This record gives sequence, structure tokens and C-alpha cells, in this order.
Amino acid sequence: MNNSYTIKTSLGDITIALYEDTPLHKENFEKLVSQNYYDAIRFHRVIEGFMIQTGDPLSRNDDNRMMHGTGGPDYRVPAEIKHPNLKGTLAAARDNNPKKASSGSQFYINHADNGFLNGEYTVFGKVTAGMEVVEKIATVETDYNDNPVEAVVIETIVAVTPSN
Repeated sequence: MNNSYTIKTSLGDITIALYEDTPLHKENFEKLVSQNYYDAIRFHRVIEGFMIQTGDPLSRNDDNRMMHGTGGPDYRVPAEIKHPNLKGTLAAARDNNPKKASSGSQFYINHADNGFLNGEYTVFGKVTAGMEVVEKIATVETDYNDNPVEAVVIETIVAVTPSN
């Protein structure tokens, strides 16, 4: 399968490359992208100088903003903790579970080097183009729950076709 994807957002495109040495997370992400799972999902948690988080299907509905960040598929992905949380890396979000297993769909992009997260979350990719879009998203106005006041939406995620 491919390892580069473009996340098309309402504020611009972010291109990412997935790491080969986190195969469970790579395969899960590829599966969700092939199902258009992320289409119309918002960035529901944005903290400048920290990270931008997305992947919750409940965030498609603005009626219950208090639930944003609590949704996803009914499974976790086993931890594959190998890489540091550096600015521009892609990592799986998770709830507080002893095996540090990841959310089935939620992920974040580090907006800073977040060394305090190292060893706690699976980093499974990195931004290869579009960091300016990450910067744009990271600085939008948010409410008291760090949820953007104006929705920032993933329109779709598409595989990058390698040029020959």
C-alpha cells in the first residue's frame, strides 16, 4: 500500500508519510482512509504550541460539541511506541489504558516538540508538506474546550500517487 497521504482540510492540504515500522497503525489508517471514514470530521481539539487533534466521527455534528473527542470505532490499536513526539509528527490519541493502546481513529499532529509525551503515545507518521496549514489550524480561535469556534474540517484524505 501507499505510505503518503494528503489530508485535504478546509484551511488547506497537509501531506503526511506513514512509518513502515508501525504497521498496525499504518494499516488501520489506510483502512479508514479507504472507507472515507475521515470525510467531514473536524479538528476538535486545537492547542497552539502543543497539537491539533482530529478523527472523532462525533465531531461531524455540532449539536453536541461536549461529546467531541469521545467517539471512534469500538476497537483500539495495540501500542507501537518507537518514535518521539517531534513537531510535525502524527500520533495516535488514546484514552487512559494500561497497555497504552491507541484510539481506533483519533490522531494528532504535534505543533511543537512534545518530549513529555515520548513513551506514552504511538507516533506513526510525519508531515512532509503543509506545515503552514498545521500552523494555520493551530492558531484558530477556540472555545473553553479547545474546540475551534469556526469548524476546521477534513474534507477527505487521499493517497499520494508516486510519480514515475
